Amino acid sequence: MNIQMLTQYFLQYGAFFIFLIVLLEYMNLPGFPAGVIMPLAGIWAAKGEISFPMVMLLSVAAGLTGSWLLYFLGRLGGQKVMEWYFKKFPKHKDVIEEKMAMLREKGCIGVFISKLLPMVRTIISIPAGMVKMDFMKYTVSSALGIFIWNLVFVGAGYFFGEAAIKVLA
Repeated sequence: MNIQMLTQYFLQYGAFFIFLIVLLEYMNLPGFPAGVIMPLAGIWAAKGEISFPMVMLLSVAAGLTGSWLLYFLGRLGGQKVMEWYFKKFPKHKDVIEEKMAMLREKGCIGVFISKLLPMVRTIISIPAGMVKMDFMKYTVSSALGIFIWNLVFVGAGYFFGEAAIKVLA
């Protein structure tokens, strides 16, 4: 997958493409890495293809949607999901158990901080659901973390434009 192909997808599918890719990443599913899509979306915004506020709105909405799905997955079937997940990714077990302990201790602050950390930011939603964190508090702390994370990546594309493309290519 190269920059030209990603640009073609954006031109063909528009804002839906940004939403879908960011959603897939926040659901911790394979797809195009949002760390590439978000800077590209920032570049497209800088070029006037889409507005910067729209990119941010789409990326935060997609991040929250994916996070909510994983939160409810954890809340409704967390133990079975974790057993399956640990079989598939045994190296993640210690990290997830550590994050669950942190969530019980730190609550919303733990979710906010986790949303700013690579790898942990997508997985934290399942343990948050498993410990039955208050949904509104979870949503607010997630939204703030998602906004900051996405702002860094979209903003980098917007402000560094063509230089960012050369780094990504």
